[in-house]
Amino acid sequence: MKTVSVCFVCLGNICRSPTAEGVMRHLVDEARLAERILIDSAGTGDWHIGAPPDERAQHAAGQRGYKLAALRGRQIAAADFERFDLLIAMDDKNVAALRQICPPGQRDKIRLLMEFVPEADSRWGGTREVADPYFGGAEGFEQVLDQCEAACRGLIAALRPQLLA
Repeated sequence: MKTVSVCFVCLGNICRSPTAEGVMRHLVDEARLAERILIDSAGTGDWHIGAPPDERAQHAAGQRGYKLAALRGRQIAAADFERFDLLIAMDDKNVAALRQICPPGQRDKIRLLMEFVPEADSRWGGTREVADPYFGGAEGFEQVLDQCEAACRGLIAALRPQLLA
């Protein structure tokens, strides 16, 4: 049985990437693919190692039925490029940071989350990045959830052919 492993990556691993992890876990469970798609998240920075997700992210996610409380911040490592099939960054700065530590020959594993939003979903108008909500208000966390829901649905659709191969 084929599996695919995915790690979502943002700056501190307390807002965007744990939100993406929580959304993806929920959608993968709904699709009955939990045995086939392995999910984690990490940050490129080391400020929040061991910390739970931001309370605002947890609250917004909880309102939609996603559970983030058990997640803990960790920093991405070069070994993660061996461990994961895809390292999915929230923005271009995190793509650049991943490329800095990426072993030769593994750059094709680095992608942006918003690449997976289906073209039919025009709400994002070609937006490449998931905006960092950390210094803003509650609406930023809602937008992150909207983007993660759309992109994670698209990611699952993109992964299905690999799982069936």
